[in-house]
Amino acid sequence: MDAVDPERLARWWAEVLDHRVESVSPREVVIGPDIDGHPRIVFLRHSGETQAKNRLHLDLRPDDLDGELERLVNMGARHVDVDRPEDAAWVVLADPEGNEFCIMRPHR
Repeated sequence: MDAVDPERLARWWAEVLDHRVESVSPREVVIGPDIDGHPRIVFLRHSGETQAKNRLHLDLRPDDLDGELERLVNMGARHVDVDRPEDAAWVVLADPEGNEFCIMRPHR
């Protein structure tokens, strides 16, 4: 994932996903799960602002959508205004650098 501040963004996503920071270098930061597993996410330093929609879009499905939504907004995520149905089962947010992702209602 390209990032203007890869360490800051990697630490933010590590907290969101309950991952840990595995390595930090001037060019990239890698996060992954606490156990030896996959996937890992690499945040690469990118000097400019992204002009197009991000190519990676995560959909998170927490057990408690409302609680997770509150937690993420308190961490610095912001709501993204998109045209979605009133009864939609998802909410679109953006991380601190503007990358969009969704929070989905759990399957019932």
